[in-house]
Amino acid sequence: MVVVGGQENGSLATAELYDPQSETFHVTGSMMTPRDHQTATLLSDGRVLVVGGENNAKELATAELYDPATGLFGATGSMATGRNGHTASLLADGRVLVAGGGKASFASTQATAEIYDPATGTFSPTGSMTTARENHTATLLTDGLVLIAGGENDAVDLATAELFDPTTGTFRATGPLPIASDSQTATLLADGRVLLAGGRAASSLPTAQLFDPTAGTFKAIGS
Repeated sequence: MVVVGGQENGSLATAELYDPQSETFHVTGSMMTPRDHQTATLLSDGRVLVVGGENNAKELATAELYDPATGLFGATGSMATGRNGHTASLLADGRVLVAGGGKASFASTQATAEIYDPATGTFSPTGSMTTARENHTATLLTDGLVLIAGGENDAVDLATAELFDPTTGTFRATGPLPIASDSQTATLLADGRVLLAGGRAASSLPTAQLFDPTAGTFKAIGS
């Protein structure tokens, strides 16, 4: 597992590899651009796509690829829009959906989405979300759709959710969530349902919610 970037008195470019056999970390090549609040997505060919984030309070549109065979990062295509607090989801066909996010100034939340094609190393626009959001979750479902849930829009926590269909490149509403939240986790369960846990609204939340893709509904469950 590769751990990239982050923040410590400024954005970091460094990266480390975790070895589960020895339970140790060791240094690997650094990113080309220091960044925090980026995404890192394992591609089908074993490379890792690092997208967006911010550097010294400026949102980034750039992306780079980590090659585990060489331990080095290299440039790839840039997004049309700089974003942080977005999500990046590996689709069933090997492409990556990058959705939402905000500006480093927290002044503008985005509804736009882009698709990264590893075969060409380029991003292209796709349909926009029904709701602008950042700090949301994105989960690839067993049917190939992507569940986008919660998040915030200009500091207002969201109870809305939507589904992205990669065959049409469009989003449609589903849900809603019983409890508005951002920065929660989302875990695909073995039966195809999705568990949302924790997050925050006015303060940190102990709550949990369950999405049923067959019914397209959420329900609150034990905290």
